[in-house]
Amino acid sequence: MHRSSETIGNISGALAKAQTELTNPEKSLVATIRSPFPRESDRSFRYAPLSSGLDIVRKTLGRHEIAAIQSTSIDNEAGLLRLTTVLAHSSGEWISSEWPVCRISDIASAQRMGAALTYARRYGLFTLVGQRRFKGSVASPSWTMRLSE
Repeated sequence: MHRSSETIGNISGALAKAQTELTNPEKSLVATIRSPFPRESDRSFRYAPLSSGLDIVRKTLGRHEIAAIQSTSIDNEAGLLRLTTVLAHSSGEWISSEWPVCRISDIASAQRMGAALTYARRYGLFTLVGQRRFKGSVASPSWTMRLSE
């Protein structure tokens, strides 16, 4: 699959300018992971909500005439739900990336698919725009292990 328009000079220049303005969102929320083992303590950490990261990215990209478009598709051959993220510039140039979301069998579980899609949307977009060190809500360890198998 082709991942960019024939030329990317205009979108590259606009994205480079946008990247100098991107900031990491404030980690305003706290999550606690309960240990299933009596001898281990629970773990807590601070994180930024997905919405604050998306607000920063969308506003910054918009100032440079770049739109972010995300859509899903089913890859029957691989047995996966996939997310495609496209950055489209007003010049008509574009770049894209694709992320696996979850197994097709996981679509039956709205909670599992929702968590996986949120994770893929965040990392698909933030990686494509060059946003680093952003952490949002966490998928369960069992989901993370299953996706990487």
